[in-house]
Order: sequence, then structure tokens, then C-alpha cells
Amino acid sequence: MAKPRQGLPGNSGHMHISLVDKATGTNLFGREDPDPHARWSDEQHLTTVGRHFLAGILWGIPDMMPMLAPTVNSYKRLVENYWAPVTMSWGFEHRSAAVRVIVPPSAPPSAARLEVRVAGADANPHLALAAILAIGWRGVEMKLDVPVPPLPKTEATGGAGDYGLRLARSLREATSLFMRPGSVARQVFGDEFVDHFGGTREHECQLWEEAVTDW
Repeated sequence: MAKPRQGLPGNSGHMHISLVDKATGTNLFGREDPDPHARWSDEQHLTTVGRHFLAGILWGIPDMMPMLAPTVNSYKRLVENYWAPVTMSWGFEHRSAAVRVIVPPSAPPSAARLEVRVAGADANPHLALAAILAIGWRGVEMKLDVPVPPLPKTEATGGAGDYGLRLARSLREATSLFMRPGSVARQVFGDEFVDHFGGTREHECQLWEEAVTDW
């Protein structure tokens, strides 16, 4: 369950992802020497592939939320001031951002990876990883650029220094973005999957709206 108790942080389902060259075993995200042409110091130890993959995640994640946060309860966890990421944000070793970049000097290039911190404990890990891989690889294919500056080290998501788009606040909002015409979800998974899976999330919302709860 993503948020079993009010007033306490929820249960996450963070996903760590990297790409490896099958022929050489080389990690495709990490570089030993800092890139002097990097826009921000937080990305100077990411390769070009790593930056495009990161950009793909950031551009795509707002449209993929039902695959990372699939239940009504998921969005009780994704609120400000409880350690969970609430925006399209990133940063080197940032443990509040949506994507934590783990590269030298905190890890060797062979262990370079991105930690996607949006998913909760209630996510289906197969669907969550499929979503992350699909939107990340879209960033590589389209050579996307990282859309926002890194989250300052002393800043939590949703603060004044966070320029990332606010992620969906409810399953209903998330499903609407997921299913809308032209969504990133439709681009990477196709209409048949989006209509079917989105329909199951709409049904979940309908059941919740009909329910009479203790509240």
C-alpha cells in the first residue's frame, strides 16, 4: 500500500535503471571525466545517452502516472512535505526529486544509474519498469534535452526552486492525461493498451466515487 497511515510518509517503489552495451558490458550512462560542456554540474558525469534517457523520463512521466501510481491511494503518498516527489524534477544524488542521478563521484561509471522515485509500493513493477524504459528510450531516439534545471540540494519538490511540472494529484487526473489524444503513453504503447489499461483505471475511479467511506 502506498499510504497506509495518515501523517506519516508512504511506502515507495523506487526503480533503478541503467543501460549496458551487450557486446562490451560497458555502462552507457556513466562517464569518468566530467563533461566541460554540461549545462549543469548535476549532469556532467552522465553520457549523452544518459542525458537523453533522463530527458525522456522527465518529459514522459506526467503522462505515464497510472503505470507508476495505479490506485486511488497512490496519490495520498504523492503530496508535499512527505519525501515523495510531486513534480517533474531531477538532481544528482537528490533524494527528494522524481529522478535521482547516481553517477561519479558517488558511484563508479560502471554503476551509473537513474533512480526513478515516483512509483509507490502499490505499483506493478513490470508495468512501472516498462513505462520507464519506454519513455527513457524515446528520449534517446528523439535526442530530447533535459527540460528543467536540477532541483537545488536544499530544496524539496514543490518549492520555489523547483521548476518541474506538478504531477497528477489524483488517479482521475492521471488517467485523463494518460488517455488523452497524443499522450506520450499512446506514442510508446499504442492505443489498444492505453484504452484498455486506462479503462481499468477509470473503473477504479468510478468505484471510489461510488463508495461511502469512514470519511
